[in-house]
Amino acid sequence: MSSTASRDGGVQPSSEPGVAGVVLAGGSSRRMGQPKQLLPLSGRPLLQHVVDHALAAGLSEVVVVLGHQAERVGEAVEADERVRLVVNRDHALGQASSLRAGIQALGPGVQGGLILLTDQPDVHPEAIRMVVQAFQAGQGPVVRALYGGRPGHPVLLGREVWDQVLRLRGDTGARELLQAHPQWVTGVETGRTPPQEVDTPEAYARLLEAQGGPDSRSGTTS
Repeated sequence: MSSTASRDGGVQPSSEPGVAGVVLAGGSSRRMGQPKQLLPLSGRPLLQHVVDHALAAGLSEVVVVLGHQAERVGEAVEADERVRLVVNRDHALGQASSLRAGIQALGPGVQGGLILLTDQPDVHPEAIRMVVQAFQAGQGPVVRALYGGRPGHPVLLGREVWDQVLRLRGDTGARELLQAHPQWVTGVETGRTPPQEVDTPEAYARLLEAQGGPDSRSGTTS
């Protein structure tokens, strides 16, 4: 089961008609050894960077799905009327449970859920906009970003496939479902470098180096 919390008690409509962001931030970060959602980058947690990019792309509703250390992680998300927090009580069952919780939290007027991962803080707002625009142009029911022809995030899941998404189990998210139904998927070439996946200490060190070195933790550069 999942529960929802809103900063202001209300649900804000998306400025991109029919599309809301879903940020999966419920994992236990076993490979990192500490909550990766809270790791600092330029003075802000990795999770906040993902939320910021979703909002910068024009989405006025972003659902953040929490799980492991939900209270601590949720407190690190900046208060914003456009952001709702969803607590997935079943997060230990794998990423699919957080995906289900996020999809179930979307309102009846939402026609697409744009999925973002908390360990990809450098996903670019323009990549998000390109995926949303393709979906709104009728290129669904699933649209995903391509980077040099290779699929990546974000992935936008249209309402017509949500019944299948809600049947997912385990820790693979929607990957196996999309592999089983390639006819659903439209790829949109972003022309950008793919976002880094920051799920180990080594990957985090590489991200800091790419962003200006170790001092990127605090928002300063050497």
